[in-house]
Amino acid sequence: MKPREHDPRRLDVERFASDAGRLDGLWPLPGMPRLLDACHPEALPADADRVAWRAAGERRRHGVGESHAWLHLSLQTRMRLTCQRCLGPVETPLVIDRWFHFVAGEQQAAQLDADVEEDVLASTRSLDLHELAQDELLLALPLVPRHDACPQPLLPALDQALSGAEAAPNAFAALAAIKRGAH
Repeated sequence: MKPREHDPRRLDVERFASDAGRLDGLWPLPGMPRLLDACHPEALPADADRVAWRAAGERRRHGVGESHAWLHLSLQTRMRLTCQRCLGPVETPLVIDRWFHFVAGEQQAAQLDADVEEDVLASTRSLDLHELAQDELLLALPLVPRHDACPQPLLPALDQALSGAEAAPNAFAALAAIKRGAH
């Protein structure tokens, strides 16, 4: 018997887990518009830039209760983000390896999510793995992307301004002096 086909854009999570389904592929990075906002404006991804992904489903039994659907999602890509030191593009690898536990409904998911460390989601017959992958990649972005050592030094004027800022009087102290002079 031929195994059932599973659509990663409309995945029936319960069936995928019951079939111990496996899917993998490459998604073009430009096809993930929410991620494009995080890219350096002069180093946007090209069509050749991809997100390698793999999904596997399984059922796990907890104690003597019913079994639940689990989804293992692996993602790997590289993005060019904006370095917060030099403002140039910084190549940033993103690697994600996550398990998701699926339960019967939103209420059960919310209740269980507060008690356990794994990600708990409500089971669905139409999970969009592409959107879930985009969400996970967004969550994996560094808060402050930067080079270990910037390839170009900061602009000389900026360097001087930063040095001069340390020697300048405290702006709040200057404001206090002005206020005292006004009385």
